[in-house]
Amino acid sequence: MKELISLFESYTGEKNPQCIRLKGEGSNRKYFRLQSPSYSLIGVKGEDRMENETFIALARHFEKKGLPTPKVFGVSDDRMYYIQEDLGDVSLFQYIQGGISSGHMNGQEKEMLIKTISLLPKIQFEGADGLDFSICYPQAEFDRKTIFWDLNYFKYSFLKATGIAFSELELEKDFERMSEMLLQTNTPTFLYRDFQSRNVMIYNNEPYFIDFQGGRKGPVFYDVASFLWQSKARFPEELREELLQVYLQSVRKYINIEEAFFKNQLHQFVLFRMLQVLGAYGFRGLFERKPYFLESIPYAIQNLSVLLQKGYPEYPYLSGILRQLTELPVFRKKEEVISSPVSPLKISVYSFSYKKGIPADESGNGGGYVFDCRAIHNPGKYPEYKALTGLDEPVIRFLEQDGEIFSFLENVYKLADSHIKRYMERGFTSLMFSFGCTGGQHRSVYSAQHAAEYIARKFGVRVHLVHREQNISQVFNG
Repeated sequence: MKELISLFESYTGEKNPQCIRLKGEGSNRKYFRLQSPSYSLIGVKGEDRMENETFIALARHFEKKGLPTPKVFGVSDDRMYYIQEDLGDVSLFQYIQGGISSGHMNGQEKEMLIKTISLLPKIQFEGADGLDFSICYPQAEFDRKTIFWDLNYFKYSFLKATGIAFSELELEKDFERMSEMLLQTNTPTFLYRDFQSRNVMIYNNEPYFIDFQGGRKGPVFYDVASFLWQSKARFPEELREELLQVYLQSVRKYINIEEAFFKNQLHQFVLFRMLQVLGAYGFRGLFERKPYFLESIPYAIQNLSVLLQKGYPEYPYLSGILRQLTELPVFRKKEEVISSPVSPLKISVYSFSYKKGIPADESGNGGGYVFDCRAIHNPGKYPEYKALTGLDEPVIRFLEQDGEIFSFLENVYKLADSHIKRYMERGFTSLMFSFGCTGGQHRSVYSAQHAAEYIARKFGVRVHLVHREQNISQVFNG
């Protein structure tokens, strides 16, 4: 932490910034928001020096090209720490959350999706212009070796963990065929590799792109597949086709594209990307037990099931194995829970900082309850709690010690009980509870977390919890 503070002070000239640990979904990197009266920056502690160097070099190259990516302002001598531009707390995934939940994107959400995918060719082509791909890590180019890394990632981290019996030899034959298909066309472009809505930040109503350190030279199809078939985004087929047409129109500024060929090749990359994603979900979820990845598996399996309906005759053995995967009861059961909530009522619970304003109501119904937590004794006044949140055990013990937080929430629960019951009786579809405090870090986070768990447990409704200032979200399905 002292290394990031030193970088912040050296760049800004301001001392003793407030440091807030930010939530990371899958990365081993640690993120912090460093704030002073005049500045707010993001500090990063990376675990892999070479990966850090790749991100820093790519970010500086993209900055020179005028691309919408975060600027890097300072780097430690050992290259393990760096500070970068703060692009806020709202990812594209969060921005379109209402549309994901309802299955219908409103005008604003669709406009932002269109903005984002229309910028992808700019990253792919202008980002590649003048780029020394040898800085990319762990591989400079998308090739047969990297294809088999990802296919084997799927095989060993996901497929084997399911217990499905398969022939290594027959599966390898289909992997070889897939490698040949994927390498038919290779454009001299930048392959972002993890181009999906969680890696797009919405800042000043414009999309900015983050987490591109896994990029390399490679074909344009991969990123389109990553974005349009992201598991938890669940884009309807009609919207997916509309966004694909936006991309094709934009990419034609750089290269001639024959649509039928593009779609045939994209079909191959969608399957390949899904296998890579399942490998990641298997490793991070089944082995490391990270909740976000475990929750994502049923969505990915559902996507795979739909994709297999179109068929992959090129890979007969692999297709049979994948169909067995989609029919496993453990995944089918979770799909049913996700797609069939007990009640049509969906409840949103937020924690927030009053300094940054009350959360907007994405449902369009004008909002709901807002509870002020600032009268409760504030852990943030004490140095030992400044880097923690209301989800951390020391802060929880502090808040519960005098019982004040229990009295506060007891009153909240009484209101919630009567209100939710009435909403369910009348068939209403959305209700919002927001908890605010000074920084949106301790008291409001504790209160929102406990309220969301209480509501989901008691009423069996779908609850979407967002700790806005911590960039953390969670869904309870009752």
